[in-house]
Amino acid sequence: MLNHPNIMFGLEPIILASGSPRRAEILTAVGWEFEKDVPDVDESEVAGEPAADYVLRLAVEKASAIAKMHPGRIVLGSDTTVLLNGKILGKPVDLKDAERMIAELSGERHEVLTGVALVRDGECHSAVQTTGVTFAEMSPEEIGHLVRFGSPLDKAGGYAVQAQAALFIEKIDGDYWNVVGLPINLVYHLYREHFADAK
Repeated sequence: MLNHPNIMFGLEPIILASGSPRRAEILTAVGWEFEKDVPDVDESEVAGEPAADYVLRLAVEKASAIAKMHPGRIVLGSDTTVLLNGKILGKPVDLKDAERMIAELSGERHEVLTGVALVRDGECHSAVQTTGVTFAEMSPEEIGHLVRFGSPLDKAGGYAVQAQAALFIEKIDGDYWNVVGLPINLVYHLYREHFADAK
């Protein structure tokens, strides 16, 4: 039995340009070796910028910023946001803001968009993954529970699909891991298509 499952794939260790524990957990779960280097990037939205363009731009900016400091290394940048009725819901600024977001998501279908970018020595390949999520109608008490115990402040839309929010999610259309924070199959696809044979 192989102790290192990546031997058969030849996955090259990467640098994760993110401080997200969820992204780190996903990479660890699939056995992809990585180290973290968190970029200092302005995540402000540009007026009129579509959500897909927004997450893609930030993913590229994050990966590119870190890649400049690590010549020859593949850097993964990523950014996730929630889109509800055409409006971007980022990370809540406080618990009151999180409560507002969860109340808006209650009984509604929204989209989770994640931009991913792989960058090495100026070469950049990127894409966006979109997943639909439908929340059940939630009572004020249920909303309050999710806000109090769901650690919403560092999560787009104020919730984590793999934690307390799972109680209220009726349907997921598409990639579950995208909702967690990193569409790992898309990352692997970009790696395989553009970097796997370049070593």
